[in-house]
Amino acid sequence: MATILRTWSYQYQWLYDGISRLAALAVGGEARFRQLPLQGLPINPETKVLDLCCGSGQATKFLVNSSNNVTGLDVSLVSLERARTNVPQASYVEAAAEEMPFLDNQFDVVHTSAALHEMKPSQLQAIINEVYRVLKPGGMFALVDFHKPTNWLFWPGLALFLELFETETAWQLLETDLIGLLQGAGFSLLNHTLYAGGSLQVIQVGK
Repeated sequence: MATILRTWSYQYQWLYDGISRLAALAVGGEARFRQLPLQGLPINPETKVLDLCCGSGQATKFLVNSSNNVTGLDVSLVSLERARTNVPQASYVEAAAEEMPFLDNQFDVVHTSAALHEMKPSQLQAIINEVYRVLKPGGMFALVDFHKPTNWLFWPGLALFLELFETETAWQLLETDLIGLLQGAGFSLLNHTLYAGGSLQVIQVGK
């Protein structure tokens, strides 16, 4: 699955940004898409926030508007270099999401935007367990990612996007009970909202 467009989108930030903006039109634009999982989160200047799989800092730039303690983590050094340029207000760590180099109970909020669909099923559970570990008691994990559409009108657009830009892991996420995995790790569900005909989901859970 996927095409050369996927490779190019990771090589050229202008293409990646353009694709992101186009895909986000379904929910009212990129700014709204990036802030969907942040709605209602208790973030203030002292809140310790982890932007998990931060990429080039597309969502990090919104997080630093609310907190002075934002850390971006990504496995890609190229992405982190771009993030440091795009959002210098945050600090950055190069590491895999399933093996985070952080102490237990370190963050108040962990956030991830459109990243879990990149993970194999075996990685998903490990990442969720790691998020639970690094969150403080009472902390929150918020995410936005793909979901199986509840409105059939949104199936063609989502299917085309996945075929052009994603791999089989994105299709696997559509069949994954993500809330069940989160609850199995010990999280309590706080919010689950669907957007764009059910093709996108926002999940907020608490430790």
